[in-house]
Amino acid sequence: MQNDAGLEYLIELHGQRVNREDGYWWKIEAWRVKTSSFIPHGIRYSLTLHDKHNTRVFGMDNAHAIKPPKKGKYSGRLVYDHIHRTPNDKGFPYEFTSAAQLIQDFFEKMDEVIAEREKRG
Repeated sequence: MQNDAGLEYLIELHGQRVNREDGYWWKIEAWRVKTSSFIPHGIRYSLTLHDKHNTRVFGMDNAHAIKPPKKGKYSGRLVYDHIHRTPNDKGFPYEFTSAAQLIQDFFEKMDEVIAEREKRG
């Protein structure tokens, strides 16, 4: 993880909350932890997008284990890195590759989620 160029940037973003002009806001929490079998990259993180009613509408985190799908590559494993795709989604596995990729994936998906929600509204 030492050579992950995005790691320091992610850690620097810890505690950031940004209010967007469209009423949505996002928050990033990220800090180093001791590596373990559950958190092999040594980062605890929570990147969340909220609507104007303060409801989390999208998030990426590793704060708790999720029950992965019964079939596929996650079968039989506890998965910590995951995505909450909707306000009620209990979590879907996310393949963490680097802090830089996590940041990029979050902002790309955030734009998609807002566009989809605004289309319905």
